[in-house]
Amino acid sequence: MPRLIQDASAPTHHRSGEGVRPSGPTIICFSHLRWDFVTQRPQHLMRRFARDHRVFFFEEPIGCDHPLPYLEYHPFPADGIVALRPRLPHWWNEAEREAGLRGLLAMLVEISCAGEPVLWFYTPMMFAFAGEVEAAAVVYDCMDELSGFRFADPRLTEMEAALMRRADLVFTGGWSLFDAKRTLHDNIHPFPSAVDAKHFGRARRANGAAPGDQAGLSGPIFGFYGVIDERLDLDLLRELASLRPDWSFVMLGPIAKIDPAELPRGPNLHWLGPKSYGELPHYLAGWDVALMPFAINEATRFISPTKTPEYLAGGRPVVSTAINDVIRHYGALEGVAIAGDPPAFAAACERALSLGRAGPWLGQADALLAAISWDRTQADMARLLTEAVLAARLASTRAANDEADGASAALAPYLARVAQSAEAEDEVGPGRCPGAVAAAAMLTAGSST
Repeated sequence: MPRLIQDASAPTHHRSGEGVRPSGPTIICFSHLRWDFVTQRPQHLMRRFARDHRVFFFEEPIGCDHPLPYLEYHPFPADGIVALRPRLPHWWNEAEREAGLRGLLAMLVEISCAGEPVLWFYTPMMFAFAGEVEAAAVVYDCMDELSGFRFADPRLTEMEAALMRRADLVFTGGWSLFDAKRTLHDNIHPFPSAVDAKHFGRARRANGAAPGDQAGLSGPIFGFYGVIDERLDLDLLRELASLRPDWSFVMLGPIAKIDPAELPRGPNLHWLGPKSYGELPHYLAGWDVALMPFAINEATRFISPTKTPEYLAGGRPVVSTAINDVIRHYGALEGVAIAGDPPAFAAACERALSLGRAGPWLGQADALLAAISWDRTQADMARLLTEAVLAARLASTRAANDEADGASAALAPYLARVAQSAEAEDEVGPGRCPGAVAAAAMLTAGSST
């Protein structure tokens, strides 16, 4: 255990091979998702934050037979992060679990953080044990309305309210969530799902053999990838497969919170299981149309699916049910069709199939995708985070009737990099933070005001 702690607290060696100690404060990211489960918003963002910050990804606890709590350290060198998996005695009650997690977090901060860390939350439930930690800033990235999900903890709404009161900065995973929560915080910003267009663009250029479990499927292929849970409309999928027996339907992803026996079965329905992020373009290359057959329920009311821009970046037209953020962002595109009941969905699939893999629809989609990326989203978030950290530092120094020189010196290297990044941008667009650039210039110039 001491050796693991020592290794985990060493300077992060990033993918660039520079081996440079990160210049920004350590980020402890609290998530209800495992780092290596499915690549989603947290993975896209924290990989990028790890270029300038040491990042610990604090996951949900796992029960064990050991009488004392401990942390498992799982380094992911290619991503530049360390995942932390707390292990707690399985017989502990809720109060004991929270006390144990509080102690493990305090140990992590004491041993592995040179200064106050940034606390970044994807689940409000972890605020119960992390809320007392002194932080450079507290960030709540609300990617989903978790209270609408199956098996949601009844305390979730209460804990989110407490987190909102403490947070210095709040992000939402889409405009629907922003509209629902915009009055709950005075520093809240919408950041809908983005895309790594280069990664998924490989699907357009792929000309090799199809993956073994997708090879040889008959008819046009309609595909979906993602977590298979209560957000999918299984009845719609069942009827669609029945209406078009000459089409093949490929479903990729892990099954969560539903009984596999509930999945519709048929000769043209192919449940191929989870695939890695790196494999997805290879499968997407073999599809004719990409599907988003989401149920319309509380779990999907506020979602902003990352797969919408990913499918388009892969050069595939999309057919979706009436998800609000999909309609808002992509509904005007010829390559995105919105449909409801099975006959309408099948007809929309027919029209999407007729578009082919090239044509004006693809250029229209590419023009929209050119304005969104995970790199740009993370850069915009980083500027907002810089402002939040700076505001917190200045507030604390003023409250202590002290000068801000200490805060300036501590933040100067990181702010200088932020300023350089901002100067490289052609323009300041939605979500950007010119105030962070001005603050960086002020501090790096040596001002203490």
